[in-house]
Amino acid sequence: MDDGTADERVIGVGPHPRPWPEDDRYDPELLEHGDRRNVADRFRYWRREAIVAELDRSRHAFHVAIENVEDDRNIGSIVRTANALGAGAFHIVGRRRWNRRGAMVTDRYQHEHHHADMAALAAWAREHGYALLAIDNVTGAEPLEAARLPERCVLVLGQEGPGLSADALAVCERVLAITQYGSTRSMNVAAAGAIGMHAWVLEHAWGRGPIRQGAVSGSPERPGADRPVP
Repeated sequence: MDDGTADERVIGVGPHPRPWPEDDRYDPELLEHGDRRNVADRFRYWRREAIVAELDRSRHAFHVAIENVEDDRNIGSIVRTANALGAGAFHIVGRRRWNRRGAMVTDRYQHEHHHADMAALAAWAREHGYALLAIDNVTGAEPLEAARLPERCVLVLGQEGPGLSADALAVCERVLAITQYGSTRSMNVAAAGAIGMHAWVLEHAWGRGPIRQGAVSGSPERPGADRPVP
């Protein structure tokens, strides 16, 4: 029965019972006082450096890049999703400073790169063997649902509203769009980024290929599915 009292959910765990584990991955302060961080249970009481080292053993080959031309709070959400889906790293293009609140501290466990402009990101990608793939619903973009994604790629995202700049679109090898079925012409950039990252995970971590072309091009197989429009 609901008695009107608030459901106060306790995050994390309290002090670790003794004897403590003899493993240098554990942080004595956390063992002593408890671990209330936003980390998976398998990392409870671990030092941050130990968590990063463990994640480095299994990070995926995709990266995500965000053009930081405005004060966009979505950047934090994108970084948080990149952490959840095991991105190899995230890149901030443009302004170095960004609102980290939405990342909920997950950025501390990721590798962050900064590039002054899109040309610098493109140079980095060439040097390290990554393909730059833009995600934006512009004219001529290919449907993400039918696209084969390179294993080593950087998914490039723009800002809420303006989308990717002309410079960004110019340096990307391909432009991908998420097919939309409603009345709106665009979706939140953090949501778009999550869909793009998950598409990579489905293809490369789960072995699922993209859906057939006819299902996203307005064919009778799926009525009402239209190509993105500007």
